[in-house]
Amino acid sequence: MSVTDRPDDSPGGQAARRRTFAIISHPDAGKSTLTESLALNAQAIDEAGHIHGKAGRSATVSDWMGMEKERGISISSASMQLQHRDVVLNLLDTPGHADFSEDTYRVLAAVDAAVMLIDAAKGLEPQTMKLFRVCRHRNIPIITVINKWDRPGKEALELIDEIREETGLTPTPVTWPVGIAGDFRGYVERGTGDLTLIRATPGGRQAAEEEHLDADQVDRVAQELPELAEALEESELLEASGADHDQDTFLAGISTPVFFAAAVRHLGVPRLLDALTELAPPPEPRPDVDGAPRQLDAPFSAFTFKIQSGMDAAHRDRLAFVRVCSGVFHRGMTVTSARTGRPFSMKYAHLAFGRTRDVVDVAYPGDVVGIVNASALRIGDTLFEAEPVVYPPLPRFAPEHFAVARPADMGRMKQFRRGVDQLEAEGVIQVLRSERRGTHVPVLAAVGPMQFEVVEHRLREEFRSPSKLEPLGHSLARATDTDSAEELAAMAGVEVLERSDGQLLALFRDRWHLLGIERTRKHLTLEALVAA
Repeated sequence: MSVTDRPDDSPGGQAARRRTFAIISHPDAGKSTLTESLALNAQAIDEAGHIHGKAGRSATVSDWMGMEKERGISISSASMQLQHRDVVLNLLDTPGHADFSEDTYRVLAAVDAAVMLIDAAKGLEPQTMKLFRVCRHRNIPIITVINKWDRPGKEALELIDEIREETGLTPTPVTWPVGIAGDFRGYVERGTGDLTLIRATPGGRQAAEEEHLDADQVDRVAQELPELAEALEESELLEASGADHDQDTFLAGISTPVFFAAAVRHLGVPRLLDALTELAPPPEPRPDVDGAPRQLDAPFSAFTFKIQSGMDAAHRDRLAFVRVCSGVFHRGMTVTSARTGRPFSMKYAHLAFGRTRDVVDVAYPGDVVGIVNASALRIGDTLFEAEPVVYPPLPRFAPEHFAVARPADMGRMKQFRRGVDQLEAEGVIQVLRSERRGTHVPVLAAVGPMQFEVVEHRLREEFRSPSKLEPLGHSLARATDTDSAEELAAMAGVEVLERSDGQLLALFRDRWHLLGIERTRKHLTLEALVAA
């Protein structure tokens, strides 16, 4: 996983070798499986950890949390660095469940491209569309992968039409499958007419076997492979409709190149690795909070997009993930935190590969570095050297679920408080407090109820403090101010609490309750929060 230096060691020259991307999809579309297959085919691991069927699967490399292994889903984001054809791939796997949309949004703020994974049988699903809209809002180019082509599913042309109708993007298949869903024989390279025949290895724990035939050799297998004629005919139909890849429209967010794969058996994944190196954009100058781009060759700058503890049970440390935006990171360098104005030493830095870590000495724009025990850092913090810069803040989503939290054993109150503070710093949960309840009785606020399950699990397992959560009858929050807070707090069914960042939130039973108050008390400050 070490980065091989090139003759041009300038930040801009090294950035040209980087591709930083996230994988997004609906739960159970195969994100973590694709992540591991990419690692296997990039020769970062020797054997896949996935065994067919969730009841008998071993954990994938990127799913390290106990709850992830138990449920077979990703509930925390993971970062890893791969190399393919002298290109450095910074891959960010994201939580699949909608309850963790806020974590996914923060990850998307740190990438330059996205891989949108679609289940061949289910097509575009709600969470996929929600994340697609986030990518479009942030002008993130999208590569589409139709996954699980080794299982029965929809017809390829039907899926292409669905992508066009649901997203508004022009799908431009780069590869076209030979064989229907459930009978994946290989794929045609639409730009050249070349054919790749594929065969999974027994058990799917090793990379698939591939045979590449150029256009002149295709005729010799046509008689043995009747599915090839249909694939070529459909490819010609796509060409006639103008569905050929164009790099400019892809980068502009107008079109999306499409690939077919079966990640669990590693079919079509090597071609995706090539596509990421060829098509995904390298890092570009990132705009600061005022919209001015910070040039890649400017002095070092970065921002924190995730904080995670508990990844290494042996050390109980805390890792802050920072995306390098400009300059060169050197382990041990001292930088300035834009939020506090104080110096910050980055003495202990790692490249994270799931739970596995390697010490990193140097990193360039586009790289993601894990800073160990960075207790002074918060999500969204900007770090810089020499020339000050502040990057745009990362928004916090509007919570819809609220619960009072208490330790099950009052003798473990110290551990309980430390755990709640840690989970809040990581962005796992929002913590609200008020004088009426007492600062020792926090109200936890979540986008989705599964966040509460994560809190209970981690408080019990990591901090040895089992907790009791008492749901509150609120489902809506609005930002307010001190002038309005007293009047709101006196109303039936309304509670006003303060978030850790100082923002006052007014909680309401439901939308009708809020609308009634807004109609009769128009002088009150009630501002909508960012929707998940």
